[in-house]
Amino acid sequence: MADKYNLKNPAVKRILQEVKEMQSNPSHDFMSLPLEENIFEWQFAIRGPCDTEFDGGIYHGRIQLPAEYPFKPPSFMLLTPNGRFETQTKICLSISNHHPEHWQPSWSVRTALVALIAFMPTNPNGALGSLDYKKEDRCALAIKSREAPPIFGTPERQKLIDEIHEYMLSKAPAAQDNPTKAHEEHSRNEEAEAQTNSHNPEALPAGEEVPDQAGDGIVEEQEVTANADPAGVEAPREVQSSVSRNQVLPTSETRVQNLKPTTTAQKSDDRLFTLAAIGLTIAIAVLLLKKFIKSTEYGEVFFSGS
Repeated sequence: MADKYNLKNPAVKRILQEVKEMQSNPSHDFMSLPLEENIFEWQFAIRGPCDTEFDGGIYHGRIQLPAEYPFKPPSFMLLTPNGRFETQTKICLSISNHHPEHWQPSWSVRTALVALIAFMPTNPNGALGSLDYKKEDRCALAIKSREAPPIFGTPERQKLIDEIHEYMLSKAPAAQDNPTKAHEEHSRNEEAEAQTNSHNPEALPAGEEVPDQAGDGIVEEQEVTANADPAGVEAPREVQSSVSRNQVLPTSETRVQNLKPTTTAQKSDDRLFTLAAIGLTIAIAVLLLKKFIKSTEYGEVFFSGS
């Protein structure tokens, strides 16, 4: 491949570098390679993002790199029906040639494919080349996308598409048999969990929404860390799951209770100091009185008579 192109060309040099990186560090979420006859045209396939209506789907597409790559962005086209983007139409994304002002030369084909996967479950908002199918229809398209790769272009293109499809089938798990039912079941589980949490109003501060299980786990771990044992040993996960915000408050109350004996001892010491100061004051007053009496005439008679 390298023998056909001018290796001094910045675009060719960068593309060949990305091809080498893609082959040496493959991903389970996507695969993309250029045509043998034209390294500026790439065929790709991405895996539908997990926990979405695209889960399990394999979506093929085409990338066209400009001659000024990587200083100008590529264009993207989906070939597999997916319900989110039109097929065989250049789609409008912030990483595509529709928005060159957003493109960064440090980005690559790998970066663009990761971004494309992230764009799949987002709201289309009427963007060019976008579709807004129902989730049930997208789930059905995800299952169908695994059956066969799309037919597109020359035999060379088709051969590369078929090879990429086989690779993605070996890496991407199959979609669920009944994704609509699974989605409804997942929704019911979320509603049941929300109702369970609503019976415990002290579990969360007022005004906060009920987080998912993953969020609860993070909060619990943070609380355990903040109140860790002085020896530095973390509590087991069984203990972490039982920690709540209400258990943090007794810690402060216990500290206040532990301070009460010290406060009582301090009050006793203050009384002793007060009594000692009063006694010392009386003694000084008596001495001054005696000295005053001695210095007067009556005092001499009094002390001589005694």
